[in-house]
Formats: sequence, structure tokens, C-alpha cells
Amino acid sequence: GLKPRPEQAQQPAFRVVEELVAVTEPVPGSVEAKQATLVASRIIARIERILVRAGDTVREGQLLLELERTDLEARVAQAGNQITAARARFTEAERNLQRSIELQQRGLLSASDREAAQATRDSLQADLQRMEQGLEEARAALAYASIHSPLDGRVVDRFAEPGDMAAPGTTLLSLYNPLSLRVEASVREQLAVTLAVGQAVSVSLPALDSVVQGSIEEIVPAAEPGSRSFLVKIRLPYDDRLLPGLYARVDVPAGSERRMRVPEALLAQVGQLWVATVAGPEGPERRFLRVGKRDGDGRVEVVAGLQAGDELLAQSSER
Repeated sequence: GLKPRPEQAQQPAFRVVEELVAVTEPVPGSVEAKQATLVASRIIARIERILVRAGDTVREGQLLLELERTDLEARVAQAGNQITAARARFTEAERNLQRSIELQQRGLLSASDREAAQATRDSLQADLQRMEQGLEEARAALAYASIHSPLDGRVVDRFAEPGDMAAPGTTLLSLYNPLSLRVEASVREQLAVTLAVGQAVSVSLPALDSVVQGSIEEIVPAAEPGSRSFLVKIRLPYDDRLLPGLYARVDVPAGSERRMRVPEALLAQVGQLWVATVAGPEGPERRFLRVGKRDGDGRVEVVAGLQAGDELLAQSSER
């Protein structure tokens, strides 16, 4: 089935040449979010309701969860009542001070009595200011009972349920911005020093069965200790299937090599073997080949079995 027809044997279909081919080195990486945040409470309170779940899309300013407000509202009301009473006491002390000043000017009150009235008024004024500050704090705590999204994005996970106690420093939700996803990969120093911000690189995402063109966004200007590699961050085109943590393979440019590539259509495959028919001095010759990468343009790299100048003949259609 591999013997070419006579007319094909007379007409070589392809002359083998060595080409200068760009070489890449595959480097493992992962999809990470440039813009991500952990949502926590600023106050200690029990969680009343959570309005989102993992995977939900949220807008900046959207209400995410609410804490119980009963105690917080009571604190605001109590602080308001205390201020009303303190303001009445302060107003009375202010009037007493004015009377004391007038009586002292008329010689009807000693200086020490006027000073006592002044001290009472100043003390009540300080109390009133302290209570007004307490009211502001109570109002702020009440406002913190409603927790809103700090960004447009997606919920990665939620770490609490209604009824749980929220406290400062305890993560309740994690969010990320899908538009900020990029690939981060550690590239060995010999390759990293040849890269530049803005350079295009090919990125494979096996989980999505996808190959995309990325653009180098950042090269961290310090080698990672131990590995002697540099962290390279690559911007990706938006794809709503992308998720943080996905495995990625970056094809990093690694110079060029002389290689032989021939049209795959001129080769035959017999089991695991690749075969070419070459024009020889005494007629067609069959050569067994070792092949490398197949390219998207229909060509395949020949690692062994051919040399530059060989003339390939078309295979018989009978395989």
C-alpha cells in the first residue's frame, strides 16, 4: 500500500529543507486574580442573614450580609437619651454660670463661687462631648451591621452561616474580580531575562481545552530564592469559564533552532511508525522516520530519518 504510483515517483512533491523555527519551553502556572478581597465584619455581632453563595456575581455596593441590629439600635437609642439629659444639665449649668458672672460683677458673689459655676459648666460640656462621640460610634456600629461588596466580582466561597458570630478579623466571604484574572508562572532565570512586558505568549488551559494568546503584564524584578526563577504575570483575554486556581501552561519563547518540517500529507503511518517515500538514485525509497511536534499548518517536525535535500514523493492513496 506504500508503493507510489509511477507518475508520482517521477514528480517529487516536496524538497526537504532546514528551517529556522522558533522554540518554546512549556512552563507550568496557575490562574490567579489580581483583584481579590476577603470580606470581614468590623464589629462583634451575630449574623442574621447572608444574601450570596459561592459562584454568585455581585456588584460594587451590593448588600452581601446583615448582622443582628437589635442590640446596636438599643445602643443608639440609649446614647441619644443620655445626650438629651446631658444637654439639659449643660444648658442649666450655662445659665447658672451667666448668673454667677452678673452677681460677681455686682459684688454679690465671691470669685470662688463663680469659679465653681465655671468648673461645673466645663465638666458638663466635656460629658456632653464624650456622649456625642459615643452616639457617633453607636451609629457607625449600626451602619457596619450591613456589609456591602467592595468590588464588582464573583463570590469564591463563604465561610459563615446565619447564626454564627462575626468578629473583626474573621473572614466571612471571599470575592474576586473575573476581569482581573491572569496567569502567574515561575520562569527560570535564563528565559526570564529575555522576556519583556507587553510580549505575547501562548497559554494553554487544559481544563477548558483552550489555547489563548496572553500578554506579559508584569515581571517581578527579583528571583525567587532557591529556585532562581522569576514570577511572570500574564494578562488573559476574558473568558467567563476562567476560575482562580486553574492549571495553565505557558509556552515561553526560548530562541530558535534549525529543524526540518514536512507536510504531514506526504507521510504514511504504519502502526506507531511514520514512513516517507523519498526519490532515490535507483527509484523510490521507503524511509522510517522519528517525528516531533505537529504544527497547526499541517506540517510535522522530522527528528530523524530525513536530511536536507531529500525529495519526498506523494504517498499512494491506498494505505
